[in-house]
Order: sequence, then structure tokens, then C-alpha cells
Amino acid sequence: MTLRSEPTARQLRLAVELRRLRDAAGLTAREAAALLGVTAPAISQIESGIAGVSEKRLRRLASNYSCTDQELIDALAAMATDRTKGWWEEYRELLPTPFLNLAELEHHATFLQEVQFLFVPGPLQTEDYARAVFSDRVPELPAEDVELRVRHRMQRAAAAAETPYEAVIHEAALRIMVGDRSTSRAQLTHVLEASEAEHVTVRVIPFHLEGFTSAASAMTYAGGAVPKLDTVVRDGPQGAAFIDSEAQLGAFRTLFHKVESASLDPERSRDFIHKLSKEL
Repeated sequence: MTLRSEPTARQLRLAVELRRLRDAAGLTAREAAALLGVTAPAISQIESGIAGVSEKRLRRLASNYSCTDQELIDALAAMATDRTKGWWEEYRELLPTPFLNLAELEHHATFLQEVQFLFVPGPLQTEDYARAVFSDRVPELPAEDVELRVRHRMQRAAAAAETPYEAVIHEAALRIMVGDRSTSRAQLTHVLEASEAEHVTVRVIPFHLEGFTSAASAMTYAGGAVPKLDTVVRDGPQGAAFIDSEAQLGAFRTLFHKVESASLDPERSRDFIHKLSKEL
């Protein structure tokens, strides 16, 4: 079997879930290997994502681990047999791997929820706004790299056009001037237009809103085929971090609902954004 040199985030997630099932069963890698009729290193390679696993072998593992969650097993089997070569593959070795992993995650997501405080969320950005964001980097990116990032961001938005999407945006992100005045005004207009789509919901957190103290909790929450396969993405100094532990997922679900309940409803949010655009 050919080993992978760089597993994708989705392949790693499958590996992590299989390790969690084995741990829950109280089995060592050696014991699991004996039940499957393979070597312990083979189990380790599967659980590190550098080796794939067939659907038949995955279901045997799940049975050996006494897993009775059939929906989870079916979802893992679908991940194991997925051979999708998505549009993001054209950017491999051109953009950092987290860009590709995020696009892959969004491609398979059943829904997306996002909270942003400094910038308009990526899926709602215009091309000029995205270009201004990527151009204002320290150290400065080469023009070719900026254009690659802009093109990738626009393709992400187009690819997720039918995925249910809810964005909660702080007023700060709407007021910060990104690029020139016309770019910022066009961006607000674009958010308003996008919010009219049936699958898109936009909510705003105004500065004056009371009962809101979670201003440091920007995140993207991606729904999996089953809730156990949900993922949270958070940007950090070293790149995007993918969070998938059950306890943390529960905390982020609670956090999103808290932010959502504290924000303006969609209609009042559109009125708020329209008012801001008139002020520019």
C-alpha cells in the first residue's frame, strides 16, 4: 500500500476518529491488529493518516471496537472511500496547505456558521476587498501570491453557493475601511445582496448591543455528516487550527448560539448594514 506523504485534514480526521473508537474500546494497537489480522504498524499507519483503509476493513474495525453508532460508521466509511479530487487541488504546492484543507472542509460541510469581528467573512468578500486584505500583509506578499489567494477565495465562495451559511459579523468588521472607500461601500452592498439568498443568513452585532462579551471568539463552525464529525476552524498566528474534540465542539456550539442570540435579527441586520453603507 502506498503511504501518503501529506494527508489532508479530512484524511487525518478519519484517522483520529478511528483512534478514538479504539481508545473507547480499551484496546491497544497491537490488540486491534490481532483482531484484524494485520500488524501493529499497519494500525498505526491508518491512525496517523499516512495509510488509507478500505470500507470492508473499516467496518471490521468498528465491529471489533463494539461501535454501535451506525450513522457514524456509515459517515466514516464514506470518508474512507472518498476519492474526490476537488478544485482546490490545482493550488497544491502553490498555496499553504491550510488553504486547501479549508476548501475541502467546506466542500463536505452540511452547513457553515461563522463569527467575525475584524473582517467581513471570506465567503461574503468581494474580489477587491479580498485583494485589499491579502495585500495588507506583513511581510508583504508577492503580487502573484496575492492573486492566487484572491482567486482561491472567490472559488471557495462559488463552490459553497448552496451550503446553508450563517454569518454573525461585528459592527467593527463592517466599519473598518479595507482598501479605499468605494471598495468598502461595494463590500457592504455585496453583503446585503448575498443576504437575500435563501441559504444565507447574516446577523450583525452593533457596538451598543448589551449582553455580549465574546468579542475574541471568531470562528468557523462546519457541520459534518453527523454531529460527531463537526469541525471548528480558528485562525491563529501560525495558520488555521482545526478543532474536533467532542468537548470543545460542544463549547463552540454553545458559544455560537450565545453570539447568535445576542445579535440583531436578519431583517434588522440588513437595515443596519444599509444605514452604514449610506454613511460611507
